[in-house]
Amino acid sequence: MGIFDFLSGEFIDVIHWVDDSRDTMVWRFEREDHAIKYGAKLTVREGQAAVFVHEGQLADVFTPGLYMLETNNMPILTTLNHWDHGFRSPFKSEIYFVNTTRFANLKWGTKNPIICRDPEFGPVRLRAFGTYTVRVADPANFLVEIVGTDGEFTMDEISYQIRNIIVQEFSRTVARSGIPVLDMAANTRELGQLVAREIEAVIAEYGLSLPELYVENVSLPPAVEEVMDKRSSMGVIGNLNEYMQFQAAEALGRDGGGAAAIQAGMGAGLGMQIGQAVSAGSPWGARPAQAEAPPARAAAAPPPPPPVEHVWHIAKDGATTGPFSKAKLGRMATEGELTRESYVWTAGQDGWKKAEDVAELAQLFTVLPPPPPPGV
Repeated sequence: MGIFDFLSGEFIDVIHWVDDSRDTMVWRFEREDHAIKYGAKLTVREGQAAVFVHEGQLADVFTPGLYMLETNNMPILTTLNHWDHGFRSPFKSEIYFVNTTRFANLKWGTKNPIICRDPEFGPVRLRAFGTYTVRVADPANFLVEIVGTDGEFTMDEISYQIRNIIVQEFSRTVARSGIPVLDMAANTRELGQLVAREIEAVIAEYGLSLPELYVENVSLPPAVEEVMDKRSSMGVIGNLNEYMQFQAAEALGRDGGGAAAIQAGMGAGLGMQIGQAVSAGSPWGARPAQAEAPPARAAAAPPPPPPVEHVWHIAKDGATTGPFSKAKLGRMATEGELTRESYVWTAGQDGWKKAEDVAELAQLFTVLPPPPPPGV
């Protein structure tokens, strides 16, 4: 074996990368002194890209395929080394394999509440979370801007930065979108697309792209959600007096002897009447001289139930909208969206009625002039 055959056998002639870690984005092919044999075979699999760096300078990017590392198919590297076609000595370069597949099911969320202005509730604090997908779109730019000389770069090293960008753009997008809080659950897909479009321009500078971004949930503070639950419960209950009567009747039924309970109540009431008659010297009996009963203290009347706040629906052009609170209807009347002729309905009302025919809503139009009389 000649000396040249021995030296040529010392250098590797097959270069490839098989990754099973699922989170490695960039891996540097390790070789002592970074010596690559002339004519070596480079295998770049689907979902990968190979970046050649020679003496600190990016030389070439290889897409999926099988390559013979020779001067005739590496013009940039040939220029850097001033090779001739007959020059077949090894060259010293670094090869970085870049994973170009999608890194999915990555989490994002707002660490602190986002303050925005809701058209119905005013200033509110929101929290949101979801998932996103990221991939390397420009291997060369990603290597220059983010990886540098790191021999093994993982997704964890950049996920925190991407999460910060998502939260920042989400805050700006929600503040400018004008979507009411109550309608965000029905528009999470559109909201995610708006945020992804804003983020795409920012992370493109890093050589990355954001194929997908999902908003899984948008929530209010617990105190606000509790108040909204109570308001929804009142809307479901409807007439509070009828509900209280139903609750009382149901409680008697649960006792297992409703009739017996009613009779016991009647007997107790009759006994109280007899006692009052005796103490007042009525024919029911003589008043004892030695034991004068103290005057009975009148039982305090229970406070009246709180007024029920109705919510209203509006019928227009064959469609209904709502429910709206009375305060919201007042603003709609001021802006002209609700008129005296508008048909409204609330729970417990017998069919649709004009707003001016409902006593509770007629006062909303007292601040507005009535329509002019005909012929004037």
